[in-house]
Amino acid sequence: MVVGDIATGTDVLVVGAGPGGYTAAIRAAQLDLDVTLVEKDAYGGACLNHGCIPSKALISATDRAQQAREGEHMGVHADPAIDMAGMVAWKDEVVDQLTSGVEKLCKGNGVNLIEGTAEFADEHTARIAHSGEGQGAESVEFEHAIIATGSRPIELPGFEFDGERILSSREALAMDRVPDRFLVVGAGYIGMELATVYAKAGSDVTVVEALDGALPGYEADVTRVVRKRAEELGIDFQFGQKAAEWTETDDGLTVVTESEDGTDAEFDADAALVAVGRRPVTDTLAIEDAGIETDERGFIRTDDRARTDQAHVFAIGDVAGEPMLAHKAMAEGHVAAEVIAGEPAALDHQAIPAAVFTDPEIGTVGLTESEAEAEGFEPVVGEFPLRASGRALTMDETEGFVRIVADADSEFILGAQIVAPEASELIAEVGLAIEMGATLEDVIGTVHTHPTLAEAVMEAAANARGQAIHTLNR
Repeated sequence: MVVGDIATGTDVLVVGAGPGGYTAAIRAAQLDLDVTLVEKDAYGGACLNHGCIPSKALISATDRAQQAREGEHMGVHADPAIDMAGMVAWKDEVVDQLTSGVEKLCKGNGVNLIEGTAEFADEHTARIAHSGEGQGAESVEFEHAIIATGSRPIELPGFEFDGERILSSREALAMDRVPDRFLVVGAGYIGMELATVYAKAGSDVTVVEALDGALPGYEADVTRVVRKRAEELGIDFQFGQKAAEWTETDDGLTVVTESEDGTDAEFDADAALVAVGRRPVTDTLAIEDAGIETDERGFIRTDDRARTDQAHVFAIGDVAGEPMLAHKAMAEGHVAAEVIAGEPAALDHQAIPAAVFTDPEIGTVGLTESEAEAEGFEPVVGEFPLRASGRALTMDETEGFVRIVADADSEFILGAQIVAPEASELIAEVGLAIEMGATLEDVIGTVHTHPTLAEAVMEAAANARGQAIHTLNR
């Protein structure tokens, strides 16, 4: 302990108040443990403040404008103007409401809150430097610790974030004006979501991607629908191009890219978003002093109970590896808290859904057909196209499909891929089916409200059995 420190103790020290950290803290407090939660920035972490929530707010707002623009054939004539400053102000109100709600929930459940930066002093002690100049520090002795420090955007060499020309997603979500020309480096889910936002807001958007397609990791027919819609919005894709360097110009910047054959290309823009992935924040914790090691990518290895190599120290969320998703962090937070409290909890990653909030959305869970085959299943697949959905037609959203993968013998549902409006919502039904060991017959026999998009899930399951009513069976 440093001379002059305040010394305190706690049953559970949680470092980081993002979705995983605050969930773990609240759940541990509900289980009658003394909990101390340390956050250096803002409650809710990157997700609530600079990621999931603000991006979805801007997506929803620009979607409304685009739907109005495209409604003439439905009898709606409008040309809405985008007030980016007003839109960002509304987004900030949403964020503030949620982050203040997280703080109130933590306090209401009896969690001790400390604003500051934590690093480990030894296996059972952390030193907290309080936020604010001259605020001092304290040492906290803990029985258990939960590391939930999240992740930060990866910076490309030569493309360090300056907040003006070279932007991370954080700055891109806070711009108070719409750039005339917007360059996006990286066609992963963050790049694609924000490219769509700014295309709908009125920017001329170019997406530069080193690989040969958008949204790597998703099946080609899934990404094809999203790419087609993005191109209709005016987004220009430049695949096989690696960002090499940039120079500032009088009215923006010029980015030079290189292709595999050595050919250079130049792209002018007012600002460039670099969205090439995220890396875990484990370098600020002095975790080696707690006896914990990271792998070559900086992730902390954990078991199915979120425990690290030190049985009393847990790691959850982005620091614990892929998938780097807020809801996965929340699930791990529940498990870590319950294991500490002596409950028989464990992680089951079989049914963690993923969503991309593009236009249309993508929702996936479980196994694809090829993954099922690789794991030794004989899969049967059912599909239902949105063009056959009455609800999709009434929404004027007919691009996409629902695909369900099941085991041919047992008919247990193994996975699903959905490309549709509200795919992020629809995928939950299939996630529940996988979690509960439901079969195709279970989903088919569940009466779905008509007319809804959810009927497409039922019809896809029926199609896998050759029983679909509203589409031709395979």
